[in-house]
Amino acid sequence: VQLQASGGGLVQPGGSLRLSCAASRRTFGTYNMGWFRQAPGKEREFVAAISRNDVNTWYSDSVKGRFTISRDNAENTVYLQMTSLKPEDTATYYCAASTKFAVTYESTYDDWGQGTLVTVSS
Repeated sequence: VQLQASGGGLVQPGGSLRLSCAASRRTFGTYNMGWFRQAPGKEREFVAAISRNDVNTWYSDSVKGRFTISRDNAENTVYLQMTSLKPEDTATYYCAASTKFAVTYESTYDDWGQGTLVTVSS
């Protein structure tokens, strides 16, 4: 599945952004979806994931309570609502799709979007 992430930009600390990831396939509803991020000089890390049936969600400890992942299977889109943003959230954010269940692991994912840059700075 081809993925197109969007919605990144420059935001002040404490602000909000919503990222979107549009998928190319009508079988979008068969994929578990995840968001990862990579800060400059650091490895890519798990942020959030949502199950194919929109029942289960997972979050890293660093974003729990601030970020919300959601999906619209009719629109083939997954979202990441980010609030109370901090400078340490600055990174390129990637969406990814998987048919497997270990959704917090990068190796689980088969298809990746191109990334969208989020910069949190005053």
